[in-house]
Amino acid sequence: MVGQVHLVGPGRPLRRLVEQDRLSSAIFWGPPGTGKTTLALAVAGSTARAFEQLSAVTAGVKDVREVIERARHRLGERGQGTILFLDEIHRFSKAQQDALLPAVEDGTLTLIGATTENPFFEVNPPLRSRSTLFRLEPLDSAAMRVLIERGLEAEGQLASADAVGMLVDRAGGDGRQVLTSLEVACALAHPGGVELEHVEAALGTSALRYGRDDHYDVVSAFIKSMRGSDPDASVYWLARMLEAGEDARFIARRMVIFASEDVGMADPQALLIAVAAAHAVEHVGLPEAQLNLSQAAVHLATAPKSNRAAVAIWDARASVRDGVVGEVPAHLRDGHYQGAAALGHGVGYEYPHAHDGGWVDQQYLPDGLTDRRWYQPSEHGFEQEIAARMHERQPDNRDRTPDDESGGTA
Repeated sequence: MVGQVHLVGPGRPLRRLVEQDRLSSAIFWGPPGTGKTTLALAVAGSTARAFEQLSAVTAGVKDVREVIERARHRLGERGQGTILFLDEIHRFSKAQQDALLPAVEDGTLTLIGATTENPFFEVNPPLRSRSTLFRLEPLDSAAMRVLIERGLEAEGQLASADAVGMLVDRAGGDGRQVLTSLEVACALAHPGGVELEHVEAALGTSALRYGRDDHYDVVSAFIKSMRGSDPDASVYWLARMLEAGEDARFIARRMVIFASEDVGMADPQALLIAVAAAHAVEHVGLPEAQLNLSQAAVHLATAPKSNRAAVAIWDARASVRDGVVGEVPAHLRDGHYQGAAALGHGVGYEYPHAHDGGWVDQQYLPDGLTDRRWYQPSEHGFEQEIAARMHERQPDNRDRTPDDESGGTA
């Protein structure tokens, strides 16, 4: 097994469970090409239990029931347990997943599910709660080079350092992709060694210098261009990353972070657009998702900027670390349990929705901290409106008219 040392390395949890043949139901969650199926097959070769394999793409409830029936026969006749490996488990409907639940609960089956989707969204809670979640990470450069070496050995060919480097850089941590590209490059190079031009042809792209330093430098230029409100530079650096084979999910994650860190409440829609682009990358994939990434980059670059929401949480956490803490005011404490009122919990709390405008003057910070301010809105974009609302709610301003604010009428 190449990669996933945090799971299968010496003394690591998954390895210990497999070595002791005590693996319970599990879900392998990770990006494509990280070894989920390979890992399940490695488990199959290391267990005394029977191993069955289904793909959620082609299997139905009938197939599941047949597997369960065979598992019951083995358990009853020979005392042998059964492991069912279900690839693409997120493609199973709720009804199909429910069909598995009784057999998993009573121990007839040990389920190993594999998914590229977040199991907290795609796997039924009862089934998920009975499974151990193992997160697989994209393969690092060292693991990719091991895969390439093994592939070259299997093909009986050699490859130049530039060719190997390009395969590693363009694979984005996807072991399946690197092996597929290597196989095509070997076929193009046969009977000679694999050179850079063979890898370029296999990948369908030309070489573009993009090493480790370039990765950090280009993404830094991308972020700073959006922060500087330059849409043309933002799209250019986005294009550089995409052409170099940068992982689109990495780009999308940086944009989601940027939307809150650098745009914030000056344009609350920015976060929604960045998250939507990230979802598009997962659901549509490249090359089409380049359109979604470009739209998001242009929006983020042209949006009004404010880092006040980010500064607020940074400063608030720093204050807490520095000991700026206090007790929860009694009227804000949980008053839903028996005896809470006798302790004064919740007593005197004013329900904002019971007041005009959905707001009431009330203390929310601990005693001694009521004058502290961590969020200070800027005058950019939507934060102007937020600042005005906050200003109106200050005790000294609530009863003042606009004429009072300006010092008289014109």
